[in-house]
Amino acid sequence: MAAVLTDTIPQEQAGTLYGLFRERLKRSPHNPAYRSYSNKTKSWYDVTWEEVATQVARWQDAIAKEQLEPGDRVAINLKNCKEWVIFDQAAMGLGLVLVPLYPDDRPDNVAYILQDADVKLLFLQTAAQWKRLAPSITDEHDLKRVIINNSDDTVLTEPVVYADQWLPDNWGVIQDWDTDPHKLASIIYTSGTTGRPKGVMLSHHNMLSVASGSLKYFEVLPSDVFLSFLPLSHTLERTAGYYLPIMAGATVAYARGIPQLAEDMQTVKPSLMIAVPRIFERIYTKLQTQLAEKSVIAKGLFKMTVALGWARFQYQQGRGWWRPSFLMWPMLEKLVASKVQEKMGGNIRLILSGGAALPQPVSKLFIGLGMCLVQGYGLTETSPVISVNEPDDNDPASVGKTIPGVAVMVGNNDELLVRGPGNMLGYWNNHKATAQTIDAQGWLHTGDQARVSDSGHIYITGRIKDILVLSNGEKVPPGDIEAAILMDNVFEQALVIGEGESFLSALLVLNSDNWFSLAKEHGLDGFNHDSLNDKALHSDIIQRLRKLLYEFPAYARIRRVSLTLEPWTVENDLMTPTMKIKRTKVITHHQVDIDKMYS
Repeated sequence: MAAVLTDTIPQEQAGTLYGLFRERLKRSPHNPAYRSYSNKTKSWYDVTWEEVATQVARWQDAIAKEQLEPGDRVAINLKNCKEWVIFDQAAMGLGLVLVPLYPDDRPDNVAYILQDADVKLLFLQTAAQWKRLAPSITDEHDLKRVIINNSDDTVLTEPVVYADQWLPDNWGVIQDWDTDPHKLASIIYTSGTTGRPKGVMLSHHNMLSVASGSLKYFEVLPSDVFLSFLPLSHTLERTAGYYLPIMAGATVAYARGIPQLAEDMQTVKPSLMIAVPRIFERIYTKLQTQLAEKSVIAKGLFKMTVALGWARFQYQQGRGWWRPSFLMWPMLEKLVASKVQEKMGGNIRLILSGGAALPQPVSKLFIGLGMCLVQGYGLTETSPVISVNEPDDNDPASVGKTIPGVAVMVGNNDELLVRGPGNMLGYWNNHKATAQTIDAQGWLHTGDQARVSDSGHIYITGRIKDILVLSNGEKVPPGDIEAAILMDNVFEQALVIGEGESFLSALLVLNSDNWFSLAKEHGLDGFNHDSLNDKALHSDIIQRLRKLLYEFPAYARIRRVSLTLEPWTVENDLMTPTMKIKRTKVITHHQVDIDKMYS
């Protein structure tokens, strides 16, 4: 059997992120780089590295005419697409610093970032985006040019232009630019759950080292296809879903969006996927809903498959014994597991989950169905990967071992400290915050509590700021409880509270799709808001929570609930663009309901 050929570009040879792109262009100019869906032809199409480079050169010619200086900041606010890559590479090839923005972020947040980073040039998806943003732009902003990607009938006025009218008809070749890899490449604003976002300064070396280090833990081949749907403004997607595939020479397909994700997976048939736990939680709850409608035999067969697949995985990882029942796996895989695998394209060989903790029931289901799911961990401030599980040394309860070059230690209050090549240069224009995060010895303070096993696996045990201390002195990590609650598809969002109180309570956003059937079960009018306050309904919800939280200690039980159908979103400023709930703001928003629970 012929050996599988890899074509990985060493970090030293790439030098910079732009150097990485140029080296990929030299090595495989005619290979497919990106796959996109055309709304005109209703079909998928590929572009090669050479075709991407041609467009990079075109954009460089256009940007150069704006007379920006190396080091100037340019911002991008697009959904994932090849134009995101083209603009990024064109900007870096001119020595500019990229500021990525979240497509779903609030206009006032975007305006703040544009002002704080002194952005000179902005690239937007649509004229509607600019219309929402324009009222927040003041004389304190210094935008020289705003480019709109998608043309429509909206009349634009200077400095706003459509890309197809601004780009030249004739242009040269891509710039032959080089710089110190340790120079600033990008400022990525963390969407903090409290206060204004902070600009994380990352160098070319920061992101390249993490991409290179991650490839030491799992192999990526030129034949691999990534499915990209986590926003490129998210550092995990940018480093692991954009720069890493360039390093390995793989193809990236851009999903049309979360609503079409299931269909895109079956069409694109990706071999690698990177996502946050919420995506897998949604697939999990959907499978549970579908399973509830199946026959007793079908339910039993599904549960047997997952249980046997999990036991088989534990044996393969050296944590269990061989069982004669493993001989049933080929049959169960064909009857059950392969059906779920086919819904995800049937070609996935590696799934990476990061950005938050992955609930164990979710990982157990995917792994039990024969998929290779590994969990990683990191921060925007560490470019972002700190650790990841290897497929052959995978403990789903952990976030894996540190990637090469990264060192960790457990400090005061069990806080995980990190030192490595991915550690940020600091926070933009915020020396105080930088000094609070990186100490004099170069250790970056993550804010996460952890323990490290003798094998080197890291286990995140809590978040220092999020620990709830009850009036009896018991300490409760609300995140673990919230994750367990969300395993029931009745709940869409959950926030556990109880700081300084004698018991825990929960603010629960109900899944609107399931609310009416739940209301009907209790003889309630689903259209009447007062139904959410029904005592019998609350009693039923608390019993549901008791079953979900049976593994938690008694003091971690939820004794009161407040129900709502109003979700916490980016738009109502109760959630960050990275889908983290703003605890303080949600508590303030629901203070009246909280007072009732503790009255």
